[in-house]
Amino acid sequence: MKAIIVGGGIGGLTTALMLRARGIGCELFEQADTIRELGVGINTLPHAIRELAGLGLLQKLDDIAIRTDDLYYLNRHGQEVWRESRGVDAGHDVPQFSIHRGRLQSVIHSAVEERLGPDAIHTGCRLGAFSQDEGGVTAHFFDRTGSHTTTVRGDILIGADGIHSRVRETLFPNEGPPCWNGLMLWRGARDWPKFLTGKSMIVAGGLNAKVVVYPIAEGSSPSNRLTNWAVLVKVGDSNTPPPRREDWSRPGRRDELMPHVARFSVPYVDVPGLISATSEFYEYPTCDRDPLPYWTSGRVTLLGDAAHPMYPVGSNGASQAILDARCLADLLARSEHPRQALLAYEQKRLPMTAEVVRSNRRGGPEGVIDAVEQIAPDGFTDIDQVLSYSQREAIVKGYASKAGFAALPGLAAVRA
Repeated sequence: MKAIIVGGGIGGLTTALMLRARGIGCELFEQADTIRELGVGINTLPHAIRELAGLGLLQKLDDIAIRTDDLYYLNRHGQEVWRESRGVDAGHDVPQFSIHRGRLQSVIHSAVEERLGPDAIHTGCRLGAFSQDEGGVTAHFFDRTGSHTTTVRGDILIGADGIHSRVRETLFPNEGPPCWNGLMLWRGARDWPKFLTGKSMIVAGGLNAKVVVYPIAEGSSPSNRLTNWAVLVKVGDSNTPPPRREDWSRPGRRDELMPHVARFSVPYVDVPGLISATSEFYEYPTCDRDPLPYWTSGRVTLLGDAAHPMYPVGSNGASQAILDARCLADLLARSEHPRQALLAYEQKRLPMTAEVVRSNRRGGPEGVIDAVEQIAPDGFTDIDQVLSYSQREAIVKGYASKAGFAALPGLAAVRA
């Protein structure tokens, strides 16, 4: 069997490794001229890290990432709403990693080149069209100028080509653009003095206005960390298109960002100072797409953001793409026919990821902050008088269960 993978992001590269580990051949086609270290920080959850560890990548990730040990949810005034252990401190057998997205992608990319050979990855190849018949799939690729580069034949085609997926557009030509919820996300990273344990993650504020801060790598000295920050603020109407097209590498404007930063108070780290000291940062209108009725058409299927783009809450986008890759590779290895495998993959992964998409629209686990701020917008003196411990736990743990990364029993959240 041979798979054609469209897209060289985390999902596509992980799929290539998973297929190789099961003896399934593949070629990967990426429209960019090079696979570069783009983006800033992300969190990768234990259920996804477990899969990468199974591919032999744990030590390489450990060398370049931070093992997140606890997570604080605060209201916008800096008062603690919820706190819990994460990763191995929460009872998992593998860590939760806070890591630079580009470095995570680079580790996986290097493993693909090493195990499949550099000829398995083709850059500068934009999918133009594909067709399928009883025997397989034929895909035609073009360069940025529109010149034909190659035509390739395979048994299946996997669209892992992101939120603007050409494969998805072909399957659903009338879907239209991504859905914008009116929220703008600004992201950056800066060498900065460590806070709390040096491995802690902070989310302050609800869905309409929040700031997120966490370290993603060692810093310039033992007392510093490369610290990732994100500010997410409601700036528009969800019934209108975003002001600028979604692009992870679009530079942000300081005059637009800084007035929002003043809305937050975070006691453990100087957020205004951190953001002001960051020379370059990025903006991104937070978009997703409605869950699809199906992902698979014959010998063609979708994976990762092409299948289920979601709002960046709950630390789940890249993690779900990695889980997609494992599931699909397992079913292709076990099934008698690739069509059977693709349908089984869709039946297993589509309902689960659709629920995560819908939950992220409601704020995901961070919705516990929204619930508290709705009742006590000006702060509180006793959190248990606003929402009881069990009510807060139900929101946070309910999401973890839906997304598949609930901690092991016996190591639950830490009471404030």
